[in-house]
Amino acid sequence: MRAAVVAAAALGLLLVALAGAAAGDEAREAEAVRALLARLLGPGPAAAFSVSVERALAAESGLDTYRLSGGGAGAPVRVVGSTGVAAAAGLHRYLRDFCGCHVAWSGSQLHLPQPLPALPAELTEATPNRYRYYQNVCTHSYSFVWWDWARWEQEIDWMALNGINLALAWSGQEAIWQRVYLALGLTPSEIDEYFAGPAFLAWERMGNLHTWGGPLPRSWHLKQLYLQHRILDRMRSFGMTPVLPAFTGHVPKALTRVFPQVNVTQMGSWGHFNCSYSCSFLLAPEDPLFPVVGSLFLRELTREFGTDHIYGADTFNEMQPPSSEPSYLAAATAAVYQAMVAVDPDAVWLLQGWLFQHQPEFWGPAQVEAVLRAVPRGRLLVLDLFAESQPVYVRTGSFRGQPFIWCMLHNFGGNHGLFGALEAVNRGPAAARLFPNSTMVGTGMAPEGIGQNEVVYALMAELGWRKGPVADLGAWVAGFAARRYGASHEGSEAAWRLLLRSVYNCSGEACSGHNRSPLVRRPSLQMATAVWYNRSDVFEAWRLLLTAAPALATSPSFRYDLADLTRQAVQELVSLYYEEVRGAYLNKELVPLLRAAGVLAYELLPSLDSILASDSHFLLGSWLGQARAAAVSEAEARFYEQNSRYQLTLWGPEGNILDYANKQLAGLVADYYTPRWRLFLETLVDSLVQGTPFQQHQFEKLALQLEQTFALSTRRYPSQPQGDTVDLAKKLFLKYYPRWAAGSL
Repeated sequence: MRAAVVAAAALGLLLVALAGAAAGDEAREAEAVRALLARLLGPGPAAAFSVSVERALAAESGLDTYRLSGGGAGAPVRVVGSTGVAAAAGLHRYLRDFCGCHVAWSGSQLHLPQPLPALPAELTEATPNRYRYYQNVCTHSYSFVWWDWARWEQEIDWMALNGINLALAWSGQEAIWQRVYLALGLTPSEIDEYFAGPAFLAWERMGNLHTWGGPLPRSWHLKQLYLQHRILDRMRSFGMTPVLPAFTGHVPKALTRVFPQVNVTQMGSWGHFNCSYSCSFLLAPEDPLFPVVGSLFLRELTREFGTDHIYGADTFNEMQPPSSEPSYLAAATAAVYQAMVAVDPDAVWLLQGWLFQHQPEFWGPAQVEAVLRAVPRGRLLVLDLFAESQPVYVRTGSFRGQPFIWCMLHNFGGNHGLFGALEAVNRGPAAARLFPNSTMVGTGMAPEGIGQNEVVYALMAELGWRKGPVADLGAWVAGFAARRYGASHEGSEAAWRLLLRSVYNCSGEACSGHNRSPLVRRPSLQMATAVWYNRSDVFEAWRLLLTAAPALATSPSFRYDLADLTRQAVQELVSLYYEEVRGAYLNKELVPLLRAAGVLAYELLPSLDSILASDSHFLLGSWLGQARAAAVSEAEARFYEQNSRYQLTLWGPEGNILDYANKQLAGLVADYYTPRWRLFLETLVDSLVQGTPFQQHQFEKLALQLEQTFALSTRRYPSQPQGDTVDLAKKLFLKYYPRWAAGSL
């Protein structure tokens, strides 16, 4: 009973601390939703909706609520929300469930019935929790890094429609840090040397990296300040709560020149980087400079951007603290929090709980307790970041009474590849709410990269408004497919049911969220090819989706999914041909080796590049074009492009986190993965012909040269799709499906 009271008190403190965020301008929020509606549907169709925001709608529950009514011949559809976000979520509910529409990253299906369907009765829905959170610190580097305002506007609209009311807003912080470091006595060159490049800023912000990929151009700071102001203005106009960054304790080495007596600890290396780029300097929590730096930054940040009183900071992300003593961990945590409240007495600290999950051998009960108890209850809001796979709330007694958000991480590095744990996602939030003395206050989506596996995010967003799990996921995915394509079709719905039971039914250790297919790895003779699903389900889903092509080929979303599923089928085929190659080599069978190697390197991979080239979402040219478009000069464009190329491939100067952020893009397959595979296969053939052992170490030296050549290349790639997705998919299917079905690959 006492624990339940403590949990309730923690939640109450959090709500009191954030009460100001709920008292925004109703008229402004309603107008923001009307403007969203006009952008989404066009001014004409938008006029058929009446939108208002009324705080009183949530007076009883205190939770975001929407009410839908009206519609039918000549009658407007009335959407009322307790906040702008709630109204946008209600609008999305109507479009999805009553009009059969679909909104996604890859595109939207918005064929509205005429007249608009009438609601059979007034529909009122309240969210079961305070928050629907979105983003990961890494998303800003893997997905958002090169965005302009037009792309940010689309994303914030997507957030609002999906009911997101809490999200990171971390753009522009380096410009603020530049002011702070100059005020502390650092030189401009010392600051330039410290900042990482744009594609690697997420890890500089968490203290993992410095310098690599930098320096940041002056134009970068100006553009990011501009973007941050627009992002914040739009988020706040919907009634969202933006999360600003705070001081973590990591400082540039140059600070020791200005303050020779400062007490700092040099941390260990991270991600296979040496100390030229990692081994950050961490201020001791008791050093007098800690509150000075922390308050200087937050004061300057909030002076520039205002505040909504929630701040993110991650001091020990994937880094072992200098001491495991609970007293040290408590002091380090308290120092970060005290620097916040010195500037903002209402501050609430948003902490990614990844550290507890990532190094469980270090973070024992005493260490976890030290961190969680060092901040007053209700003033630390923890993201249980990978809860669909490895929930931390279970082994920490609901984070020792601190409020937490159940998050789905799902994706690492922005990898392509059909993947998900839909059953775990579906059941997880309800189970967390029922956990004894649960302090859960929301649900969240925290992918490292977006623009993939949209079905997973559609389900998770919906669960933010559901009080329990979806009863029948099979029926749910069938409905998802019908809305996505604008029509029901037996073949497409059957394909999605097969995908649900295979690639989207991950459980156990296999659910890493990483694509580790041999296709996107530096080849060796030791690569694992096992998957958690039956590959026959993928091939059969491919066949079934193609049967729907005559009826659905006019749907852009269908063509995107067909390209993506064909990509997945080729990924499976690469694994199967690799097994043939390895078996032939180990058995010293030259002819079977030549046959399998020839198909893999000279037929399959070029075919993959062609199918990817047929869809605008899978183009290296578009990916690099975003980077170049962010520049103000050709030299800057080359610099940004190189940042982007390194992130996609080597990640560091020597392949430090090789292929972590792998993508399957036309151009990348042709000029990066294919040459590497051909080198590997030719080396195996030479080994067999000459009777000499295959030397992996020697191969890797040559592979690194290929990888570095690609990263430093300035070759331009098409930014417009080429070829017909349906025709190319059919040709690939007719070539390989019979071979697979006959077992004669």
